[in-house]
Amino acid sequence: MRLLTAVVALTVALAAAPGFAQDPAAPPSAAPQAPPFPAGAKVGFIDVQQIIAESIDGKAASGRVQALNDKKVAELSEMNQSLQADQQKLQSGGTVLSASAADELRRQIDRKTKDIERATQDAQDELQELQQTLQLDFQRKLTPVIAEVSAEKGLHMVFAIGEAGLAWANPGLNITADVIKKFDAQQ
Repeated sequence: MRLLTAVVALTVALAAAPGFAQDPAAPPSAAPQAPPFPAGAKVGFIDVQQIIAESIDGKAASGRVQALNDKKVAELSEMNQSLQADQQKLQSGGTVLSASAADELRRQIDRKTKDIERATQDAQDELQELQQTLQLDFQRKLTPVIAEVSAEKGLHMVFAIGEAGLAWANPGLNITADVIKKFDAQQ
């Protein structure tokens, strides 16, 4: 049971991870129509999570992370089922099994338990590495697009909402849709 909890914890941890952990099949956020960009504004903001959720590259990256997550969860579930079968065999056959057979089964259960713990950690590490790689690649591609949109609008500064600590901003300063449009056009 402890290991089933580890499999569930891996799934929850990966789903809660920032960046590319969103479900690529999830519908994009349905924000109301933004007001026009204010004339003379020198700052703007973007919603990076919205760009990830709605852009072609963001959806592709999210899909890769989700696919690896699903694969790892399936592998861990299979390992856990094998462990549970051995545990059940030990419990139900306790009086039927010889002492040496029961000891061997206990050692096998211990090995499988350790294997699952290692596999869980390896899966978390592999997913984290993939996310970091994809995030760096995404950022490398996105930064020039943000610079282009900023130059077109004459902006001096662009904040990333959620990361910049913005408590409020005029919704018209949101250039996320423009960035997504230009980002996708470059694909």
